[in-house]
Amino acid sequence: MNELSQRLTNLSKPLRIHLVGVAGSGMSGLALLLMGMGHRVSGSDKVTSSETERLQKLGLRFSSPHTAEAVDGADAVVYSSAIRPDNAALSAAREQGIRLVRRAECLAAILNTKKGIVVSGTHGKTTTSAMVAHGLREAGLHPSHYVGAEIPVLGQNARWSDEGEWMVAEGDESDGTLALYNTACSIVLNIEAEHLDHYRDLDEIKAVFRTLLSQTRGPVVYCGEDEGARSVCAEHEGAVSYGWSNSDYTAKEIRELRGATAFAVFRGEERLGEVELGIPGRHNVLNALAAIATCDKLGADFILVSRALNTFAGARRRFETKFLSKKLRIVDDYGHHPTEIAATIQTARQLKSGRVVVLFQPHRFTRTQALADDFGRVLAEADEVFVTDVYPASEQPIPGISGQTIVDAVKKHGGSLVTSVPDIATAHHKVGNALDEGDLLITLGAGNIHEPGTRIARDQKVLEGIVGSQSSDEVSAKLYEPMRRHTTMLVGGPAQFWIEPHTFKAFAEAVDYCRERGIAVRVVGRGSNLLVRDGGIRGAVIHPSGGEFGECHVNDDGHVVAGAGVRLKKLASVAQAAEIGGFEWMEGIPGNVGGALRMNAGAMGTETFDQVVSVTFLDEDGEIRTRSREEITAEYRNVQELRRNFALQAVFKGEKDTPENIKSRWDESRAKRRGSQPIAASAGCVFKNPGETPAGMLVDQLGLKGCEEGKAGVSDVHGNFIVNRGGAVAGDVLRLIERIKSKARGERNIELETEVKIIGEDEYSF
Repeated sequence: MNELSQRLTNLSKPLRIHLVGVAGSGMSGLALLLMGMGHRVSGSDKVTSSETERLQKLGLRFSSPHTAEAVDGADAVVYSSAIRPDNAALSAAREQGIRLVRRAECLAAILNTKKGIVVSGTHGKTTTSAMVAHGLREAGLHPSHYVGAEIPVLGQNARWSDEGEWMVAEGDESDGTLALYNTACSIVLNIEAEHLDHYRDLDEIKAVFRTLLSQTRGPVVYCGEDEGARSVCAEHEGAVSYGWSNSDYTAKEIRELRGATAFAVFRGEERLGEVELGIPGRHNVLNALAAIATCDKLGADFILVSRALNTFAGARRRFETKFLSKKLRIVDDYGHHPTEIAATIQTARQLKSGRVVVLFQPHRFTRTQALADDFGRVLAEADEVFVTDVYPASEQPIPGISGQTIVDAVKKHGGSLVTSVPDIATAHHKVGNALDEGDLLITLGAGNIHEPGTRIARDQKVLEGIVGSQSSDEVSAKLYEPMRRHTTMLVGGPAQFWIEPHTFKAFAEAVDYCRERGIAVRVVGRGSNLLVRDGGIRGAVIHPSGGEFGECHVNDDGHVVAGAGVRLKKLASVAQAAEIGGFEWMEGIPGNVGGALRMNAGAMGTETFDQVVSVTFLDEDGEIRTRSREEITAEYRNVQELRRNFALQAVFKGEKDTPENIKSRWDESRAKRRGSQPIAASAGCVFKNPGETPAGMLVDQLGLKGCEEGKAGVSDVHGNFIVNRGGAVAGDVLRLIERIKSKARGERNIELETEVKIIGEDEYSF
């Protein structure tokens, strides 16, 4: 660890560090890392952007443009190669004798405070870095990361974690700074004759990579298919290779799935399992292999890493149409004065669209204070209004003046549909979800209000592509549907694309569209065994409902045929009416057929697949097929076929019985459920039973029954239920789960495993 690394880790004396050019992706990443470590960070740039505003909210002291004063009191000034030598901040630092640090030197110093994993090569670094970071994160190793672009699945381009000992970073070979890193693990993707403006030839490039390897304390992972990487790495002690053949880790049985790629992973002769990568291309299979090999060498569970990879894919601003389709128009306008806004809304009315919906960002605190009443009067002419916080434009806040000031003024003038959406970064979620077919959305203001409109336009285009030309009788869809409306726990962030197909054909076409374009797909039923994180679900969430999915009847063979969207209670009722017994256990399960099949749900000693005759699937190749029970492998809470395929309909068997016997078992099931399970909102049993001790009894023995985190609490009725006491968020539930797991681990040496399925992102990524 060098001297700068030592100073960075001494948090009893936090450093004051200034970053010149902080709006750039590389420098903004350093700012996130340094702030995460606990240092006092400032930054300057020639412009203010959404990135600098996001960093300010996280604690960056930002100034624009660059000034000499910005570096006053700094212990170090970090700069990138893009900064000119005569930059005001850089020149002042040089004159004051402040330590100057190149961007790569700063990153190396940060990396050297952790067990560093450097991803190197002339191409593919960003994708592979993201895959490694995401794989390690989902495997529970809590890595820090620094990648060269914003990756949706990671949430941001850099993140510091105090919990984990690993850090993943791209190593830039373009200027020789790759030799600065002392790492615990190095990945070499490829070595080619590149950046010859800096290097003499390929041999000089290879020399830099050899220096990196000589400074690597642990595994070296390299691509056996690349001649350059092989020539440098093959003889390195302990190096492992990946590729198509003759490597330590190989990919076989590769299948292109129209936008995704599936393959089997082998470690030597051992088959580790399958991966369905959510992006196309054989080069990305190699990148994924690099991530898999690295994660495996570091002790990560392959299953968790593979699951992570599965989710991996006029004048300007003057009534400017940003999006136009048969369903929606989005217009962006610079108007930030009441007269301008009135004219804009009037123009919108002349288009004779449906509703006019306005997303307004007040500009400057002084203007908001002075013209609030006029703003309220003109905005009340819109059909629905959303108002963000004030764009300060360098002004200091005025106490009592905010976006809510405008909301109150609109209500005063008779506007009934007006909502505050303070955070512009997530404003599009509420706005986009509120839009109806035929609406015209206007983003209004002189700040960065165009950003949420751009996001809605981007996602609306995708949404309309997923739905295609199908009618509302076949499919319905929404942007940013809150998952709290669709889970029995009543928590969860938004689904980026919410799709409700009513026919098998509509379902198949939606899945096909998403797979061809690398859009992640989740299928949810009633959300009875589901916990969605507060950041929501990136990609498409498909909820089969109505139509063919809602059909339930008894066929000529005396079997019950039910679509995937049929509630289990309805299935049991149809069987009861036909005097078919054996379904009584379903009456108390709040889920539907699709979820019960996927999880092989059960109660009262019976599992779903005990009664399955056949299942109709949408297979991964896009074909609809029916399989008999004998062709399906069903285990406890796990059905392999439903990891890659989707259930559309199932046929169930029961036994002819008397109405009296059926009613007796029905009443018995209901009485047992009411006597042992809470009435409050929950996701059912949270933990799998660990051995002989039931999870609920274990929680009781640990003294955790009734304990709370936020608005979530362990049920007083049953220790294996966490209930929403009203207004809980997923974070409350997740903290409570971790609290229970930690106590079980510490006091009883029991590693509890969740039975409830936890999906989604911790933070908003779309």
